[in-house]
Parts: sequence; C-alpha cells; structure tokens
Amino acid sequence: MSKHADLEHWRRLAAAELGASAERLDFETVEGSRRKALYTRADLDSFADADTIPGAFPFLRGAYASMYTGRPWTLRQYAGFSTARESNEFYRKSLAAGQRGLSVAFDLATHRGFDSDHPRVVGDVGKAGVAVDTVEDMALLFDGIPLEQTSVSMTMNGAVLPILAMFIVAAEEQGARLERLSGTIQNDILKEFMVRNTYIYPPAPSMRIVGDVIEYASRCLPRFNPVSISGYHMHEAGAPARLELAFTLADGLSYVRTALQRGLDVDAFAPRLSFFFAVGADFFTEVSKLRAARMLWARLMQKHFSPRDPASLRLRMHCQTSGVSLTAQQPHNNITRTTLQALAAVLGGTQSLHTNAFDEALALPSDFAAQLARNTQLILQHETGVDKVVDPLGGSYFVEALTQELAQGASELIEEIEARGGMTEAVAEGWPKARISEAATRRQARIERGIDVIVGVNRYQSDPSAEPPVDIRSIDNRLVRQEQIERLARVRHQRDQRAVQQHLDALTAAASREPQNLVELAISAARARASVGEISEALESVWGRHSGESGNVVGAYAQYYAEEPVWLNVRSRIRQFEALTGRRPRLLVAKLGQDGHDRGARLIASAFADAGFDVDVGPLFQTPEEVVQQAIDNDVHAIGISTQAGAHLTLVPSLVARLREVGAEDIVTVCGGIIPDADYPALAAAGVALVFGPGTPIVEAIDQVLTSIWPAAGVSPGAEAAPSDGSV
Repeated sequence: MSKHADLEHWRRLAAAELGASAERLDFETVEGSRRKALYTRADLDSFADADTIPGAFPFLRGAYASMYTGRPWTLRQYAGFSTARESNEFYRKSLAAGQRGLSVAFDLATHRGFDSDHPRVVGDVGKAGVAVDTVEDMALLFDGIPLEQTSVSMTMNGAVLPILAMFIVAAEEQGARLERLSGTIQNDILKEFMVRNTYIYPPAPSMRIVGDVIEYASRCLPRFNPVSISGYHMHEAGAPARLELAFTLADGLSYVRTALQRGLDVDAFAPRLSFFFAVGADFFTEVSKLRAARMLWARLMQKHFSPRDPASLRLRMHCQTSGVSLTAQQPHNNITRTTLQALAAVLGGTQSLHTNAFDEALALPSDFAAQLARNTQLILQHETGVDKVVDPLGGSYFVEALTQELAQGASELIEEIEARGGMTEAVAEGWPKARISEAATRRQARIERGIDVIVGVNRYQSDPSAEPPVDIRSIDNRLVRQEQIERLARVRHQRDQRAVQQHLDALTAAASREPQNLVELAISAARARASVGEISEALESVWGRHSGESGNVVGAYAQYYAEEPVWLNVRSRIRQFEALTGRRPRLLVAKLGQDGHDRGARLIASAFADAGFDVDVGPLFQTPEEVVQQAIDNDVHAIGISTQAGAHLTLVPSLVARLREVGAEDIVTVCGGIIPDADYPALAAAGVALVFGPGTPIVEAIDQVLTSIWPAAGVSPGAEAAPSDGSV
C-alpha cells in the first residue's frame, strides 16, 4: 500500500462530482494564501514538529504536558465601567458565578493618563471602562476581593506606572504580601503605537517604562506577569493571522532585549512573560495560529537568547474572542460566533479565556449578556469533554499543515523585521501599522462585496423591526464624571500636599536619569495619594506627549469595486460635483476625545479617497473645538466623526454647536461607528445629518454623504442632473 493517499484518484472523483476540475475546490483566504480542499499525510512530510509531545520543546502541542486534564483554563471576563463601586459589584457577582480571575478594563481617560477633571476627557470618563484616579478608587474596585487569592489582569499600557503602583498600594493596604500577588499587567506599548493608540509618551521613554516594570516585577512580584504581549488589538484593527502572529512575537523579542539591557538574566523574567491573542471566525486558522505561536516563540527564544530554564521557552497565553466579528445586525447570532471562537481557543491550547458578550457591537455588555458569555465557557468546560484529551486536533493533516504554513509565513515577516533593526525601529517607521491598515481595508471591501459572507450583514438579512429587542447597558457619563471629580477633590483635600509634590518632583528628576526605577518612585507617590494624572504629568513634563501620524491606504478598497455599477455611479457623481463646484468634495475624518481606535476612521478615509473625495484625516484625541477649527482651515464640506468608545452623545453635539457658534453650520456633520439605535434621535436633534451604524457598506455611506453636501456646496438640486449611465 502506498504511504500517501492516491490524490489523482481523489481528483478524478471530485471532478466527476463537480462536473469540472477538482481545482475548483481550492480557495483563497483573506490573506491571499491559497488553500487546498484536501490535505493528506504528504503535506506533513517536511513538518517534523508535528510528532512532538505537549509540555516539551517546542511546545507545539501544549504549554504543559497535562493541559486541561489537570485543571481547566482560567475563565476571565474583561470588564469595567462607570465607577469603581459599580465595577466592584459586577466583579463580585462574576466570581460568585464561576469566574476564576478578574480582567480589568479602564476608561480611556485613565489609559491616557488624565484625571477625571481634565477638560480633554469630558466625554470619556467611565464610558469604555472604569474610572480610576487614585488609590481610593483602586481600593474600592477590589473591595471584598482578597487580592492574595485572586488573579488580576489589568489591560493598561500608557499609564502603566500609576496603575500598577496603585494596585500594589491597594494590595498592601488590604494586607496582601507582594510575593503572593498573581496576575498580569499588559505593559505592551509597541502594540499601542501600531493600532490601539492609548500611548502617552514617545517610544523611547515608553520602552524604558516597559523595562522598569519587568525589572521591578522580577525582584518583587515573582508570581505576576510584567508584560502581556498582545496580538489581540492587531487582529481587531484588521491584521490577519500571519501578521498578528509575526508582529506579536517580534514585539516580544524587543521586550526581552529591553530587559536584558538592564542586566537581567533571561531566566529571571522570561518565564513570567505572557501573550494575548484574538480568536476570530476562521476556526482552523485560529487553532493553528495558537499552536504555531508556541512553536515559534520557543525556537526564537532558543535561537536568540539561549535560556537555561525550559520555562523561558514556554509561551503561555490568554485569548479573547473577536470583538470586531460581532455584528449589530441580528446580534443574537454573536452567541454562536463567540462559542465557536471560544472552542477554537480551547483546541488551540489557551491558558485563560475571555468570551465577548453578544451585545458588545451595540454598547457595553449587559449583565444578562455577560452571564451568557461566562456560561459559554462553563459549558465548554463541563459538558463537552474538550478538556479530557490534550491537543485533540494534533495529527490532523489540515491543522498540522496550516500550523506549518502560518509559522513559515510569520517567520519570514519576523526576519524582515529583524533586518529593519527590530520591532521598535519598524514601529517608528510606521511599517507594521501600514501593513495592518491595508489588510483591514481589503477585508472591509471583501465583506461589502459579499466575497466573505457575514450572516445577517451581507447575506441572509432580516427585517430589523422583526428582531427581538436587546436591552443594552447605558452609562450616564455626566454623573460618573461628577462623582469622580468629587472623590478626587476629597483625596486632594485630605492628603499632605507637600509630600505629594516631593514625590512628583522625584519622578520628574528620575525621568532624565536612567538608572533609577520609576515603578518604585510611582509607588511612593501613590502611597502619598498622588493621582494618575499627576504621576503622568510629572513624566510628561520631561518627555512630552506623543502624537501619532495618520495616513490613507490607496487603492485597496477600490480594487474590489472597480467595475461595479454602484461604484462607477458614485464616482461619476463625484466628478459631476467637481464640474459644478470647481473642486472635489472634501471630507475631514475626525476622532473626538480619547478614543484611539482608528480602524474605522482609516477605512472611511481610504474608501472615500479612492472614490474621489479629498480627505483630511485629523489627529487623534481632539476636542470638538479643535476639529471645528481644522474643518474651517481646510475648507471642508463635511466632518465625519468615527466613534467606538461611547462618548458620541457628549462630544458630537458639542461639535455641532461649535459649528453654529462660529458661523460654519453649512459644514455637514455625519457620524459612524458603535452607536446604539436609541442614540440616533438625540444625534439628529443635535444637528447631525447622517448616522451610520456598524455594518453600513461604505459605498452607500459615500453616496449619502455626497447627497447631503450638495445644497451646502451651493449647488441647486436640479443641477444634480439625471443618474449616471455608469461611464467615467
């Protein structure tokens, strides 16, 4: 008998069934890779690692030999909203309902190092996470939760120094011993410069902070992970699996080198490094990505750093189901999506897992939706048997071949990054960000063209009025901010101001003196009750505040629409507009407040530019007044606000009011992003011309925006003429 399957026989059988060539079954992925319809043992001939065992180098089949047969993965839920008191109540309910660890989401004001009373965060306090200004807030956040016994993960990067310091002080005052604290602080600043944008300082001092946190944790927090190297946010920004895998591991190499430059031994910190991956909709790709990540990291660590401790080669990971895959249309479908993604994470061998709630494409998760998300993991743990066998998909011809393919593709990208001088240098050039933006634009165009099917969005749609209503969580940002301001004022009134200033001055002085560890100084400042904003400002006075650059991806969206009548028609109308007005329609794409998620803004900017608009992309983190001034200076016809963090009801009406104040009400305001239907009337009443919810095809948005600016551009409706015949 032949060692391998008779592929020619299969091709004949398949061709006969199809009435055509069997190659018809092969397909192209979102990344542009070709996949076969059938994999056999022959595809594994060059993949020796497929025969390795779990818990041993290169850890392809599992970080630990026993995996879930000894204990299941840690069930976490990433959560935080409103005040520390409200979030604390949610955490305690979650722990009582079977959750085994906490994962804290901070609001954008905290992420960006602003206190709640800062004028730049009027719309952000308590909206997309919990507001934390002082140690008192941190203590209240964990009130009644013994920190010695609870693993706490904190997604924090820009303001990592004050947040870690306040967590440590709150734990000390609770009576906890530092050596008993377990959990993770994300502390992954390179990813922030690529996609998420909740940075504060420029790259060089930001990397110093990363090193200080690793060094301090190595000495004082032996059970705490000082870095969670995150591919999740790259995936959510549009990075396909190969890019997410390569860029995440390349970030990890940069952090290891940063720690080694401090004189640390690799085995003193590498076993406590952790990773964080997204798990998206492409089931087998996601399983294979996690397996490939472990294998690649072990080989990279061995090649570059030669650790003695095998634990330094072991990649341990947390996973989260994909938020960007959730749809506002037919939102209950998201329960199925999340379940399949959670199963992929488990089959890929994650150490802990967060499952998104089905209503997160609409707003922050409700209690009911969060309970369903938790129960999804509990059902997987207790009712399916997936924890009884280690690496149950190991040996699958397809999974092993796909693991090898992803590992090879990521390795090639990592080699290119190394040739550029490493990830820190590549990020400074903007190269990874550009690659992710291009991939995101192509993905969006494929969805809108129906190449990639999204049930309920571009196929199998239903009448929205027939959908059962979804109760969503609503946060009154004004009340939360007022409460935070009052709490902050009380702390400032009761503390020793002279002592606080001495500690802040010490931080400022140390910012220009490399040898002193900033974590220790931040802890001292937190003990004296310095606030998040004050600690951040003490360093900003030396380092400044970083401002990233934006840019468009040219041609990626248009290539999927080139000969489509709807695209040709909108292009024709834009040319007609130019002929009648003497210039092309001009759009300013803007982000308000501290919302750094710019995936949607970049997609919009690129697609509108491909269609023929002149597009200006404003800086991140703008106030309504700053956006209005830029719109006037650039003489735009419309302002497009992209929003994902829930501040639109506060900030967008302020922008429209400002336009009226300065006599620029002829500039049309449109808004798009994660906006609940219930908010549409308020935005319309404020003067917003158009609101585009999640899943709106961009070509339709272009057409509607163009129609809305005709009158303001001084063109009479009759001049719009007859519909185009499609010629350009």
